[in-house]
Amino acid sequence: MYVLVVNAGSSSLKVRLLDDKDETVASLDLDDWAGAEDTTRLARFARDLPRVDAVGHRIVHGGTIFGKPVVLDDEIRWRIADLTELAPLHQPRGVAGIDAVAEVLSGIPAVACFDTAFHAGMPRAAATYALPREWNERWGLRRFGFHGLSHAYASRRAAELLDRPVGALRTVTCHLGAGASLAAVSGGCSVDTTMGFTPLAGLVMATRTGSVDPGLVLWLQQHAGVDTDRLSHTLEFESGLAGLSGGSGDMRDLIRQAAQGQPDARLAFDVYIHRLRREIAAMTASLGGLDALVFTGGVGEHSPEVRAAATAGLDYLGVTIDDSLNHGAAGDCVISTPDAKVSTLVVTAREDLEIARHTRETV
Repeated sequence: MYVLVVNAGSSSLKVRLLDDKDETVASLDLDDWAGAEDTTRLARFARDLPRVDAVGHRIVHGGTIFGKPVVLDDEIRWRIADLTELAPLHQPRGVAGIDAVAEVLSGIPAVACFDTAFHAGMPRAAATYALPREWNERWGLRRFGFHGLSHAYASRRAAELLDRPVGALRTVTCHLGAGASLAAVSGGCSVDTTMGFTPLAGLVMATRTGSVDPGLVLWLQQHAGVDTDRLSHTLEFESGLAGLSGGSGDMRDLIRQAAQGQPDARLAFDVYIHRLRREIAAMTASLGGLDALVFTGGVGEHSPEVRAAATAGLDYLGVTIDDSLNHGAAGDCVISTPDAKVSTLVVTAREDLEIARHTRETV
């Protein structure tokens, strides 16, 4: 089965045609994709493909409705669009991708694969907010979690690299990119994660705050006069590494500036690592122990400095990495020392493979 994978981000688009051996037959990458107003390039690419047996779409939010991949039809498409208020940057782009491909590949089965689905089965204790029960039930409030496709793939790939069944491993997967989250994976299933109702919670990110005291947010509104629109924009786009350092939020720039002695960059890096290390330990507590620690995503794969700093304080968990292996890491590999109790790995993010797998199984 040849699967066309459509991965729509908040401002970018990655499209891959994978053959029945998961080799890439054709690809399209748009770094400045505007969604519904910019479907010509996507439509032309899909129309010119030699063969497509099924289409898999990455959809960021499944809400409380979608806990597994589903075959798309008009009603499902409408329900996905109706969840836009939960992911206003991503959901419209996902729907635009669905519409553009369906128009030129009519009759080809398509599957929606949700980033939240991997976390849908988390224990209620991990998923439930300590809010009034009426609120939780009335509005479907819960910790959804995100990056599920990446976490699912990284945990399975780590098990393959270690030649162990995924069901036998307690794994913390670290998806570190512009957006970042951790997942505690036990027996191949998510039992905890750092993001919550929205992707703002958890780790410090490129431009997002990560978790902050909700009382602080209320104080900014009630006493500092920051209105809701301004607050929302600042928490999403002007905080995190960018806000602390006064720069772009790009980890590569931050590390270079910190090495040059810029104090704001140094503080931003230290805050990032402090939160990351703390949350790895928290995920380990949810698992009751740790067998594997996995770094993936743009920062996770390409920043030995982040991996070294994050793991430096985790030796009490059994995490120790080899400095030469860490700095020489390329592709999927193990970077832990031979005698480490916990295996530490770097895994290339391949959401496309996870989407293709779900698409084949669903169709």
